[in-house]
Amino acid sequence: MAGNSFGQLFRITTFGESHGGAVGVVLDGCPPGIQITEEEIQIQLDRRKPGQSHITTSRKEADKIKILSGYYEGKTTGTPILLIAYNEDAKSGDYKELMKAYRPSHADYTYEAKYGFRDWRGSGRASARETLARVAAAAIAQKYLQEKEGIECLSFVEQVGDIKADVDVEKVQMKDIESNIIRCPDQKVAEKMIALVEKTKAEGDSIGGIIQGVIRGVPAGLGEPVFDKIPADLAKAMLSINAVKGFEMGLGFRSVGMKGSQHNDPMEIRDGKIRTKKNDAGGTYGGISSGETIHFRVAFKPVSTIAKEQDTVTTEKKATKLAAAGRHDPCVLPRAVPIVDAMSALVIMDHYLRNKAQNK
Repeated sequence: MAGNSFGQLFRITTFGESHGGAVGVVLDGCPPGIQITEEEIQIQLDRRKPGQSHITTSRKEADKIKILSGYYEGKTTGTPILLIAYNEDAKSGDYKELMKAYRPSHADYTYEAKYGFRDWRGSGRASARETLARVAAAAIAQKYLQEKEGIECLSFVEQVGDIKADVDVEKVQMKDIESNIIRCPDQKVAEKMIALVEKTKAEGDSIGGIIQGVIRGVPAGLGEPVFDKIPADLAKAMLSINAVKGFEMGLGFRSVGMKGSQHNDPMEIRDGKIRTKKNDAGGTYGGISSGETIHFRVAFKPVSTIAKEQDTVTTEKKATKLAAAGRHDPCVLPRAVPIVDAMSALVIMDHYLRNKAQNK
């Protein structure tokens, strides 16, 4: 396997490069009969596409999706689905300086070490443009999960730099997340975050932060007991996203300073169901969903490609200076929110189908 596929029963294989002809995905294992339109998929892609605000990359791509197979009369057929979006605003000339110089902390060097050469035009497969394919495929999963089980996958920007928001994961709504360009539901904090990103961009630099993921309505019993635990698969899914450097479930690393009596979730019967009182575990026990809201945090590093001059080396192993040109996000977080949503949906959809196949 070349590492371009994700999932077992609901399986995606993405293809394409940042400055190639197109980016797309083959989705296999999708149940038949799901009513979906290109317009519905486009809604999710528009949340991820470049050029959507002044704090994102200025690259202009419509990311217009086309369904080329596995689809008839408005429904999925159960056969492999091919989704594709053609690149329209590639400016490879902006990247010529990267032909011979490696960007610090970027995949330039490691891709060349692996393959013997690299596509320096916009980073090729290392570009976050590949995530377009994931979002497109996940739009189908999101609709199925919402209509079939009432499962909702959403996420929001919780922190940019040292600016933090305090948001209740049980109450946060999509309309609040989408109410501003940074995608933080706390409006006052969002204004401060946007100002920080603007300042960082003006300095030719970049900044990171944290996205909080929320999955509501997941029934108890999804997940496998050993290697394919829900937290394990969510961690792999999130760490596969460009610029992600950390993942924690529930209280995560914050739990190390607690005692078991503090961290344990007291259980009770509520509305005739077994429930927990505070859900510090994040919605799973032993890697299997508990029926509570799944919540987790994803840490994003600052973008590697910055306009500030940095020390680096050339492909000939000579010291040089690099101030990268091109069009890049000063902060990936606003556009990463729909990607976190997408990877959440792909994980839960796959486990839903696996559980359904096992427990008919």
